Amino acid sequence: MAAVDTKNFKTLLVGATTNPSRYAYLAAKMFSDRKIDFIPIGIKKGEVFGKEILDLRKKPHLEGIHTITLYIGPDHQTEWIDYLIGLNPNRIIFNPGAENPDFFKRAQAAGIEVLPACNLVMLSTGQY
Repeated sequence: MAAVDTKNFKTLLVGATTNPSRYAYLAAKMFSDRKIDFIPIGIKKGEVFGKEILDLRKKPHLEGIHTITLYIGPDHQTEWIDYLIGLNPNRIIFNPGAENPDFFKRAQAAGIEVLPACNLVMLSTGQY
């Protein structure tokens, strides 16, 4: 995994939450601390690090998404797969517990890089 210039792209954080004990919250904090542009989206309302959590159920129109990082399990991904692939990201990071072989295949068929990896480790080690 080659590091990229994180200043020039947006990350969509799927499964965003205001709960500080969740990994998605920790990822939002790391993005914020590192000044990486991110968009939190999920089914929970609230705000994380000055950013309103967008309602995933509304499938908002978003442009310029470079990376999607998933913090929702496979059982909760099915209805969002077409929407997320349709955002045309360069890559999708499947964090531990979010791995989904069907989603992997569909994303790869759409020309999207698929990474089964831990976003927190990637950020901590400069691999993001």
